[in-house]
Amino acid sequence: MVTRQLPNPVELLELMQFKKPDLNAKRRRLESALTIADLRTIAKRRTPKAAFDYTDGSAEGEISLTRARQAFEDVEFHPDILRPAERVDMSCEILGGPSALPFGIAPTGFTRLMQTEGETAGAGAAAAAGIPFTLSTLGTTTIEDVASVNPDGRNWFQLYVMREREISYGLARRAAEAGFDTLMFTVDTPVAGARLRDKRNGFSIPPQLTLGTIVNAIPRPWWWIDFLTTPKLEFASLSTTGGTVGELLNAAMDPTISYEDLAVIREIWPGKIVIKGVQNVPDAVKLVELGVDGIVLSNHGGRQLDRAPIPFHLLPKVVREVGRDATIMIDTGIMNGADIVAAVALGAKFTLIGRAYLYGLMAGGRAGVDRTIAILCTEIERTMQLLGVSSLAELEPRHVTQLQRLVPVAGAEAGVASGAAR
Repeated sequence: MVTRQLPNPVELLELMQFKKPDLNAKRRRLESALTIADLRTIAKRRTPKAAFDYTDGSAEGEISLTRARQAFEDVEFHPDILRPAERVDMSCEILGGPSALPFGIAPTGFTRLMQTEGETAGAGAAAAAGIPFTLSTLGTTTIEDVASVNPDGRNWFQLYVMREREISYGLARRAAEAGFDTLMFTVDTPVAGARLRDKRNGFSIPPQLTLGTIVNAIPRPWWWIDFLTTPKLEFASLSTTGGTVGELLNAAMDPTISYEDLAVIREIWPGKIVIKGVQNVPDAVKLVELGVDGIVLSNHGGRQLDRAPIPFHLLPKVVREVGRDATIMIDTGIMNGADIVAAVALGAKFTLIGRAYLYGLMAGGRAGVDRTIAILCTEIERTMQLLGVSSLAELEPRHVTQLQRLVPVAGAEAGVASGAAR
């Protein structure tokens, strides 16, 4: 039987240890975020609906994005026991240079729309973390300004080949002159995907005031104060503005892009060249035969072709075919450091984060991007320790099983492969 007694006042005082309040609202807000999903929740609360939906949404029924995220969730890890991993080395060599972590920041368009620090926050956070930053052709900060924020780090430039080819070629030359070491040629956007959230919100660049946007702005005055008291939101590298995102993309992009454009870009670009948006094995094989340095398996975050292939499911097949001859990377759907560990285990040399970075940006500017990187870093380290591995090189396919919900109909895969090969 338990013996009861009156509480000891001294013991009560020991238990009643109150945490010192943090008067910094931003720091308090960001420290409360333990996952990327937490940052997304904060971002949604602080950002107008049209800007948040532009970031968060994807094409048509948003099936591609849902499937990509589900694929990472449907992972079973196989840890090794009694394998001490007290210290974990998360660094790697990627495309001829170092990265302190196995992920970099993906190219994102209209970034200052989400929060006015935009690409400057991303490049600065990447520089502090020792990881690559990728600037989009549709970025809202100039090539030169990004280079000035991250002068000693890894800067990559994402290139769209547009109707007016000389605009694209000129941007590539500017990036090379500014010291960017890698060109990421995106090939999955000959036309714009149908981003229905944007159409329903009447979203345009620059944003247009309507009764709906005014009502939505009332509980978010900080966003509008930032927007109205900082430099005009516009493309840093392009002069085209005005219209919905789809209209702007369709006006700029060219559905006739081909391998001939790749040949021209290879002549222009002096550094490493990576093709982003590869979605089948035959295309990966052909690109490697043409001598590209790397491939990003990507369906553009689900923002182009809905029901597109799931990059994470495609990864093992591409690695088997061309992983010895080119750097294989992956994006789309990454929301946790464990997703990155799983991708590396299955052969990816590197990963790219897009929305995860933007959720942090919307949640707290540069400090929010730092928080994104810190969360992913902690998750990667913990996952590797629990798997019993001390370095990325120790991760192997045996550590991961992909639990696949979507199983192709018998013979369908062969049909796709033969069709792509024609």
